[in-house]
Amino acid sequence: MIDEILQFNRAFVENKEYEKYVTSKYPDKKIAIVSCMDTRLTKLLPSALGLKNGDAKIIQNAGGVVSHPFGSAMRSLLIGIYELDVKEILIIGHTDCGARYTDSKKMIEKMRERGITNENIDMIKYFGVDFDSWLGGFMDLDFSIKKSVDMIRNHPLVPEDIKLYGLVINSVTGELRKVV
Repeated sequence: MIDEILQFNRAFVENKEYEKYVTSKYPDKKIAIVSCMDTRLTKLLPSALGLKNGDAKIIQNAGGVVSHPFGSAMRSLLIGIYELDVKEILIIGHTDCGARYTDSKKMIEKMRERGITNENIDMIKYFGVDFDSWLGGFMDLDFSIKKSVDMIRNHPLVPEDIKLYGLVINSVTGELRKVV
């Protein structure tokens, strides 16, 4: 697969197809979005929001959550706020999310099947990682979104003037609804 990607990339660069994507590192609409890494959202999400390349910072992870106050999603948001002039943050979950019902115990079994030793799993637990909260899913989509919004809103390093919104996008139609 990597050979196909590199071959495509050479043609992309040679044909200067990148020119239509040229923009700065600063989001034109001063928005940061945290959403899911689901493949259905790759083009649907920005299209449904009317965003073009350069309009927003889009942070994607499994479930579209801010799961830790000092994790990579929160770090990215803080850099967006203080270095890239982000003024608004949207947490956008989606319907039929694959991360929603993730079972950490089943995932640990899959790890073992793929050769990860109990010693390695126990080592991670030894360092205080709670597999259920780290790898587990969530039952209530709206609650998960609210939890991320609250974590950002109550973060000691996020200024009060940052606007926060929780939304759900339909992963088929792109329809948005606000989470109250």
